[in-house]
Amino acid sequence: MDPIRNPFAPGAGTPPPELAGRDALRETVRIAVARTRIGRPAKSLLMVGLRGVGKTVLLDRMRDDAEATGVHTLRIEAPEGRSLPGILLPQLRLALLRLSRNERAEAAAKRALRALAGFFGAIKVKYGDVEVGLDYEPERGLADNGDLDQDLQALLEEAAKAAQKAETALVLFVDELQYVPEEELAALITAIHFLSQRQLPLMMVGAGLPQLRGQMGRAKSYAERLFDFPELTSLDRENAALAIRKPLEEEGVAIEPEALEDLLRQTQGYPYFLQEWGKHTWEVAEKSPITKADTEHATVLALAALDASFFRVRLDRLTPAEVEYLWVMAVLGPGPHRSGDIAEKHQRAVQSLAPIRHNLIRKGMIYSPTYGDTAFTVPLFDAYMRRVMPDRPIPKEA
Repeated sequence: MDPIRNPFAPGAGTPPPELAGRDALRETVRIAVARTRIGRPAKSLLMVGLRGVGKTVLLDRMRDDAEATGVHTLRIEAPEGRSLPGILLPQLRLALLRLSRNERAEAAAKRALRALAGFFGAIKVKYGDVEVGLDYEPERGLADNGDLDQDLQALLEEAAKAAQKAETALVLFVDELQYVPEEELAALITAIHFLSQRQLPLMMVGAGLPQLRGQMGRAKSYAERLFDFPELTSLDRENAALAIRKPLEEEGVAIEPEALEDLLRQTQGYPYFLQEWGKHTWEVAEKSPITKADTEHATVLALAALDASFFRVRLDRLTPAEVEYLWVMAVLGPGPHRSGDIAEKHQRAVQSLAPIRHNLIRKGMIYSPTYGDTAFTVPLFDAYMRRVMPDRPIPKEA
């Protein structure tokens, strides 16, 4: 079939042709943003889920939904090793410059830009990764104490007041939020709590790995009451089938029931994997309808592509000790696994493995779904490790 017409699009944050199964959550965010805009109480929302469930795609679609209503948004990604001020200030400056072009909000936006200049001057030494253009001189005493909690609250308050003058809202869309240090998360939570109490039009829609809930709770004990934490999982059978079938039908291509069942089984309903298998299935199929022989061939190609990129880039970031820990988990199966079982298979004490486990959580490779349990954040990662390390000795029972 024509490769140019291939409707499937695997990639980091690449929008799929059919965003199946997420309409209810999009509507929840739409209502929350609209309420925030008019000063009505609304919870900020943080989506949590494993890699490959479509958090980034959904975050961007929600942002598009908000922008279409005239709401001002900031799109931020929190990579490892960056500070919150370092990723926030450049995007906040752009939003304030846009607001300053609104006649009703011009004065308030310029005051917020002066607050941004004061904030930058006060924290630039502590947070060395902050680089931002300054459009106005700072105003003495405005967001310039050098205390992140106080200054971030003051800065975002001025930004929200500018949005209020423009009869709009500011919405922070933040991806990979689990990489923000807890001290800085605490400052952000404090600021959003304050603005919510003041009914000022600023809220956050974030996304992160499952450990984000615990991080937020440790940063501020009231975070669980301030935010909703919807969990994104793999798609149910109906929506997973729709994500495959509808794009094919729009291209005039059918798929045999056995072939569709094979795709659903191989991908386990994870949106990223549905795109990967869909892409390769299209490439190997010569004509409609797509057969099970086509999907079986596509599985070989899809796994090879995942092994070379999606899985491999995560393994390459790890130390030998961390790889060994994950290998033991892979031998035990998909998980989750008790920390004691991992230690027993490792022939080590649980306490001696704690630093390795902590580092793997920090790097976003594993998480703890319940106390004492450990699971992969990347679906199918256990099978990947067994594929690429078939000759590695399997640890024996102690």
